[in-house]
Amino acid sequence: MPRRGTDWVAWAKILVWAGALVPLAVLLWDATHGGLDAEPVKDIQHRTGKTALVLLLITLANTPIRRLTGFGGLIRFRRLTGLFAFCYATVHFTSYLLFDLQFAFGDLAEDVIKRPWITIGFIVFLILLTLAVTSPRSMVRRLGSRRWNSLHRLIYLAAIGTVLHFYLSVKKDVSVPLQFAGLLLVVLGARVAVAVHDRRKRALRPSRDVT
Repeated sequence: MPRRGTDWVAWAKILVWAGALVPLAVLLWDATHGGLDAEPVKDIQHRTGKTALVLLLITLANTPIRRLTGFGGLIRFRRLTGLFAFCYATVHFTSYLLFDLQFAFGDLAEDVIKRPWITIGFIVFLILLTLAVTSPRSMVRRLGSRRWNSLHRLIYLAAIGTVLHFYLSVKKDVSVPLQFAGLLLVVLGARVAVAVHDRRKRALRPSRDVT
């Protein structure tokens, strides 16, 4: 019989799933009902890329929010939001392969070499793919917690790279990428503050004498 304490987790995960799938559902509705912009391919890529970035920021903000609110249960949703970020990044990347390149991988290699925002975006996608593949608990046991944690710190590089990819891909108005850059700085600053606080707390903890 399931414990009552786990009931809220199941319901909360349903809400996270529903919330994360809303942008995709809206995109599919608009795509099938003429609701996309005049340049539909760019609209699809913009929406999916932006959603991936939002979910990455939410994933990174999990730890500071947990520490600020004291609600440790939020840790249960960090992996889920991270995987959804990867899913939207996959749709973003696949739409580029399909509509822009018609799956011509030679052209992809050329773009990666010649276009900086494509280079950065491709590196970010590979990082997110690596994090998604190694996200199961079985991989924590296989890699070891220390190595696994070191690997998953690449999420910082992925978030920074995503913002930079967004900024470089915008031709005119860069206000939205700059807003995301500001949000990322706040989140990273909060994580640094948490790390410093934890280090000081450990330093002040009295050492135990070994007899």
